[in-house]
Parts: sequence; C-alpha cells; structure tokens
Amino acid sequence: MPTKSAETRNETDGRGGTRRPSSAARPRRDTGTARRAAGWARRAPLLPALVFLVVVTQLPFVATVVISFTRWNALAPDNKGFAAFDNYKAVFTDPAMRSAIWTTVLLTVTVVLVSLVLGLGLALLLDRKFWGRGVVRTMLITPFLVVPVAAALLWKHALYNASYGLINGTLTWIWKLFGSADPPQPDWMTASPLAAVEVALIWQWTPFMMLILLAGLQSRPADAVEAARVDGASAFDVFRYLTLPHLRRYLELAALLGTVYVVQNFDAVFTITSGGLGTANLPYTIYQTFYQAHDYGRASAQGVVVVVCSLLVATFALRTVSSLLREEVTR
Repeated sequence: MPTKSAETRNETDGRGGTRRPSSAARPRRDTGTARRAAGWARRAPLLPALVFLVVVTQLPFVATVVISFTRWNALAPDNKGFAAFDNYKAVFTDPAMRSAIWTTVLLTVTVVLVSLVLGLGLALLLDRKFWGRGVVRTMLITPFLVVPVAAALLWKHALYNASYGLINGTLTWIWKLFGSADPPQPDWMTASPLAAVEVALIWQWTPFMMLILLAGLQSRPADAVEAARVDGASAFDVFRYLTLPHLRRYLELAALLGTVYVVQNFDAVFTITSGGLGTANLPYTIYQTFYQAHDYGRASAQGVVVVVCSLLVATFALRTVSSLLREEVTR
C-alpha cells in the first residue's frame, strides 16, 4: 500500500478520530497575531492625540450635560440640587429663548443665502483668466482672514458710526457734490440693528463661499463645456444645464458649513449691538444667562440644545463631504 507523505498524513487522537496537523493551525494563528500587532503599531502613534481630543472636547461637554440637570444659580448658592428636566422645560418655554431662536434662524438664513449668491458671482468671475487674477483673489479672501472681533469693530466704528463713519461720510460727500448742506446722517446700528450685523457677517463669509464654489468650478469637465459651446449653447445655457448641476454638491456643502459657523456666531452680535434691539441670538442669550443671570444650570441646558442642533447640521455636512469624495474617487 502506498504510504501518505508527512505533509498530508493526519494524526489520530485517543478515540480513533483524526485531527488537523498542528503545523497547519500554527501559521494561521501567527498570521492573525502579526496582523493585529501591525494594526496596533499603526494606531499607537494616534492614541495620544485621541486621548487629548477626548479630554479637551468630550469631557467638558459631558460636564455641561451633567450641570444642565442641576439647579445651580450663583445668586442662590443654598438652592443647589438635582433639577431633572426643569432647566430644559425653562429653555423651551422662555419667551426670550424663543425670540433668540427666531433671531438666530433669520440671521443665519440671510447671511448664508446672500453670501452664497455673492460668492457664486465672484467665483464665476475668478474662474475666467484676466490680468492680475491672483492679486484680486487674494484681496477677496482677505475679509475671511480678519479676526472676527476686529472685523466687527471695523464695521462698528469705521463704517457704521453716525459721526465719523465712512458710510455717513460718503453720504455727506455726495450731498455736497449736488450743493446740499443737509445730508442724511442715519444711525445705522439703531435704525437697522439686525441688518447691520448681517451685512458685517456677509462681508466676512462671502470669501468662504467663494473659495468652495471656485474649487467646484475648477473641477468641471472642460470637454463638456467646450462641446456645449461648439453646439451653440449660450453662456446662460452652459451655466444653467452644466455649471449649476455640477455645483449642486458644492452649494450644499458651502451652505451647511456656513450654517454651522454662523449659528455659533457671538462676536458680531456682542461687539456691534451688544445683543440689544432684537439682535440677541442663541450664543448671546447663553452668555446672558451664564454671565449676567449666573444661572449655570439653565445656561448649560441652552448650550446642550445648541450643540445638538449644530450636530444635526454638521451630520448633513459630513454626508455631503463624503459624497463629494466618493464622486472624486470614481472619476
């Protein structure tokens, strides 16, 4: 009878059964161990950054959630204790909070939509080749690089001020050109407080929208545009049927990211109007509750509500980014 080779011969156990040779299982176990070790070796350098991120971002948020369920007002230290959902009930039934939510929605929608339209127009202009395009692009980006508080101070004192502001100074100069000695000198921050904040934010966020949309324009397939022009399509037809559908994802991304940031804006409201005359948004209302009313529990509940709403918007933004990346990979 032919004998089995050493590589294929099975070993018998004490009950007459057969078992796989131990040399076949050992390499598999060694391979799995090596793969896990290699995975940990790749992840180990990221662990300190992950721990730091959790400590800096997640632990304070957890503390905020815990405080939001407590009755804690610095003006009444003896009345401190567990409040269950009382702070959240107060948040959703407070008229000032409802007014702040409406102001935040109106401010965010206006700033994002107007910034998108202006950013799209500037992106279309910068997508063309002309002399000095690099300098013009740098100058248009500059407002987004200005520190938010400095930008708000610039608009409050250099532009809006009724006595020495540039806007009223320009009105005075124009009226003098036509021989009038009584030019209008409106107090912009008192006459239109919310519009004053919106204009300052639009000036600052339009470059951000322009950058995203310009990146989308430069990723257009040039051959499709050239083919449409050869077929006799007008510039409006190219924009309507080729450019705008291609920019849809970029418009969504710009709108979502702009919404996340503008909802959290505090600098412009605090600096220009100090939250007065119906301009108090959610961040400023939280500031008032925490630093002026010293109600730490209710302020924490307000902060948790704002964070949850921002996370919902950020989730859609991340999905949009992921879809954009998938489209780029499949090209």
